[in-house]
Amino acid sequence: MSEIDRFRPDDRRGVDTLYRRTHGADAANALRLRWDWQHRRNPYNQTGQPEIWVAREGPTVVGHYSTLPVRVSIKGIEVEGAWGSDAMVAPERRRQGIGEALVRTWDRNSGAVLALGATTDGRKLLDRLHWPDAHIVPCLVKPLTRRAVRLPQWPGPINRLVSALAWPVVHVVSRSRPLRAECEPVRRFDSSFTALWERLAPKFDLAVRRDASYLNWRYIEPPHVRYSVVALKRQGEIHGYAVYRHRHEPLGRVTLLVDFLADPDDVAGMKTLLRWVDRAARAEDSDKVRAYAMNGPFRRALRRNGYFAVKSTLEVSVKVNAVQVPKGFYDETAKWHVTYGDSDQDH
Repeated sequence: MSEIDRFRPDDRRGVDTLYRRTHGADAANALRLRWDWQHRRNPYNQTGQPEIWVAREGPTVVGHYSTLPVRVSIKGIEVEGAWGSDAMVAPERRRQGIGEALVRTWDRNSGAVLALGATTDGRKLLDRLHWPDAHIVPCLVKPLTRRAVRLPQWPGPINRLVSALAWPVVHVVSRSRPLRAECEPVRRFDSSFTALWERLAPKFDLAVRRDASYLNWRYIEPPHVRYSVVALKRQGEIHGYAVYRHRHEPLGRVTLLVDFLADPDDVAGMKTLLRWVDRAARAEDSDKVRAYAMNGPFRRALRRNGYFAVKSTLEVSVKVNAVQVPKGFYDETAKWHVTYGDSDQDH
């Protein structure tokens, strides 16, 4: 019978060994690179120890479940929460209920539990535990070159034909447009970004707290990913920000709009941030900009600025334990603010 408890310092070797067995040596090496940042430097990790639930049989770690502590705003009320991942169980101990027991333990001990991008098996497990239904996080793409419309499952001649046919539309959509307000690259988030969050938090039914300490940890300090940040200013006051990065994919170069925040009613502000990201993407010779946005007003702003909705497989699951949520909370998600930068999808 497995014993499930919080991570202890002497579990580190067992957790590393199991991660290597289930994910391979390269993934295990990458985990070691980001271990201290991901766990101990997280500003919402109150204990200083990794928020990992461990299943032990004697001294042997046979399973573990890693979480990322966050503060979650529920209609303006903040509770302690955590993003979860998929349970890791030793191959010889699978299908014995260890993964389910790990997730149940995490659920019982967290004010709000969240999962982004769960695998098929992970989704089935959450369904068995009677979590509220998962929701797709919509994906939107803005094409910048004719290469943006190519798909890996299409043969080369078809991709070339579609690119040629789509070029007139792409040419119009991708035109450079003037900024409507001041934008300034940011190397560090200061207290003015905390003030921005405090001002905007009541606008969202659900969102992770985006104060300066969290933003610095999430986007400035990671040892394994480099982000660029731009702030929206008016008369010296911060009115929003956008976080983005560039990466190569099999059929071209993509700029990811990883995270952003502004007043959902500030159409001109969002337009300015998006135009800045467009310029940065063109400077890096990106073929397109990709964003994930759950919030309804933000999606409308993206569409008005040349983004097209495409198929998304990214799902978010949420279960709030600390407070009573109103009826319809889990179904009416237009005021939720979830982006690709939430959880640990971008690593």
